[in-house]
Amino acid sequence: MVDTDGGSGSPAPRKRADARRNEKALLDAAAAAFVTSGVDVPVRDIAAKAGVGVGTIYRHFPTRADLIVAVYRHQVEACAEAAPVLLANSSTPHAALAQWISLFVDFVITKHGLAEALQSDDSAFETLHAYFLDHLLPACTQLLDAAARAGEIRPDMDAYQLLRGIGNLCIGADNNPHYDARRMVELVIAGLRIH
Repeated sequence: MVDTDGGSGSPAPRKRADARRNEKALLDAAAAAFVTSGVDVPVRDIAAKAGVGVGTIYRHFPTRADLIVAVYRHQVEACAEAAPVLLANSSTPHAALAQWISLFVDFVITKHGLAEALQSDDSAFETLHAYFLDHLLPACTQLLDAAARAGEIRPDMDAYQLLRGIGNLCIGADNNPHYDARRMVELVIAGLRIH
């Protein structure tokens, strides 16, 4: 390996930044492809959308299960990281909660094929539910607590119950044109308000 940093023996920081950007581009492209075509979308389509070769995807994610898990984790992290940002930038904690729940609904509704993939025998999927709870429950709790402290919502709302209820409202939303899950979720969030 060529030493590019003047002899310290550590790799050049640019390469690490490039690798992170490439991985993020792959994950974003895969997530978009999963939304439009499901988790069984051909890898070549994901590679084309990301602007990389198929080999690059397999270098980062040797199996489809590895890719699905990475996309899921990436999206869970993005949703969790949005909570404090929304709280800091919204007019009220309830407004931040409503915006965050909208992101959560997007996440839940766009998981075409993920539920079926998670039911497979692939051990790569075993820890995803815990990962989901470990990241999204604290984010939701932070928003609920802020809205309760501001006197905007009832103080007895539990994050797990809320996320579970919203998830249940979203079941089948992608295959029934007469059902508007987003509207149902909006009613729930509006119903949390203290009038």
